[in-house]
Amino acid sequence: MALYSCADNDPNRHLELAKWYNSKGLYDEAISEYREVIRLYPESTQNLSREEYNSLSTAHYHLALMYTKKGWWEFALDAAESSFQLQPNNDVHELVDLIKKQIRLNKPSDSS
Repeated sequence: MALYSCADNDPNRHLELAKWYNSKGLYDEAISEYREVIRLYPESTQNLSREEYNSLSTAHYHLALMYTKKGWWEFALDAAESSFQLQPNNDVHELVDLIKKQIRLNKPSDSS
């Protein structure tokens, strides 16, 4: 199967390619594509359509999941919190909580 090039600036094409990479276990490639989706949207989200908001939130959410697969917990928390700010819902809230718990578990204890 030949993949189409995502040289264009269509965030939805990058989002679809990221999902495909994710489904194949190609996490580094998926991370690159999710990050590209986020880069293509303006920093100010006030003029985004509902569909654009959904795409941006989805990219942040799935980027957080990819980071957890890599064990990059701080990056995962950042991405999950960004997704929650865009579209607060229970799934993202639970993901934020799980990542915070994992970060706490990974911190060395102060038993001096």
